[in-house]
Amino acid sequence: MRKRMLALAVAVTAAGITAVTVPPSNAATVTAAPSAATAPARPPASRIAVHFDLAKGQMPENIALGPDGTAYVTFAAARQVAAVGPAGVTRILATLPAPADGGAGTPVLGFALTTGIVRTGDGTLYFLYAGGDAATTGLYRLRPGQEPRRIAALPAAGLPNGLAYDAPSKTFYLTDSVLGTITTVSLDGGRAEVWSKAPELAATTFLGANGIKVRHGAIWVTNLDRGTLLRIPVEHGRPGPVQVRATGLAGIDDFAFTATGGEQVVATLNAPNKVVRVDADGHATTLLTSAAGLQNPTSVAVRGRTLYVLSAAYTTATDPNLMLATLPRH
Repeated sequence: MRKRMLALAVAVTAAGITAVTVPPSNAATVTAAPSAATAPARPPASRIAVHFDLAKGQMPENIALGPDGTAYVTFAAARQVAAVGPAGVTRILATLPAPADGGAGTPVLGFALTTGIVRTGDGTLYFLYAGGDAATTGLYRLRPGQEPRRIAALPAAGLPNGLAYDAPSKTFYLTDSVLGTITTVSLDGGRAEVWSKAPELAATTFLGANGIKVRHGAIWVTNLDRGTLLRIPVEHGRPGPVQVRATGLAGIDDFAFTATGGEQVVATLNAPNKVVRVDADGHATTLLTSAAGLQNPTSVAVRGRTLYVLSAAYTTATDPNLMLATLPRH
């Protein structure tokens, strides 16, 4: 575990230091170019709701919310899926078996990890596992009371990371941070198909395409290395031209849309230890920093004006946690 944490610390720190904004390719449309994130006049009210156990590898990577406020999370290094109840009690729902080589074959990171997670309306959880081998890497389904089952194999040479679900088309969209792709998988599982391998998804030094969401007929994606927020229209099922909606977001990981109904998002900046709000014009405002207790924030979820923030403590190696904050109205 200490070796895994050290590898993550070195890699994440390097990503935060070397992340640069790369000019988009000719195929992209630049629709916003924000300045550096500005700080709000008053930080939002926040509190750490749950402290996780670092020694057990409980470094939370991604989050999905249930209707009762339960947070379903993936613990990266522990290879686990867990449920964190409204009262703060954590239950382990599944632990994925370690690959034969212990995960050493996992690209870039060198250890197996659980990543993106989605909850569908019937309570079923779907999540990604990067095992670094053909036998384990893929998209998994976890029905209540059952064991997890892989429903789609993914390339062992890649690092499946972000996961989103489009209910009308019954399709999952997922990012691969090493291969620089967006892939689709049917709700029923089966063959994974590469949907986009646009240059804007590629890594430059560490990890590329990362967080992903479906919104108003488009796929939104972050690129950690490039510090960008991208929008890709879905045109008759295929990807349209890439639109760069925000830049200058070094170390951007996951994000979530706010409840405004528009295109305002809240995003985590991992190595910089920040949570920012990015308006539709691409302008970023800092909401939370390490002063509030952030420890390498990895993902966010929004319900009304309540913001759920996971911190994995990849480089701080102190206090992985779940924070709750109240979003400012403007």
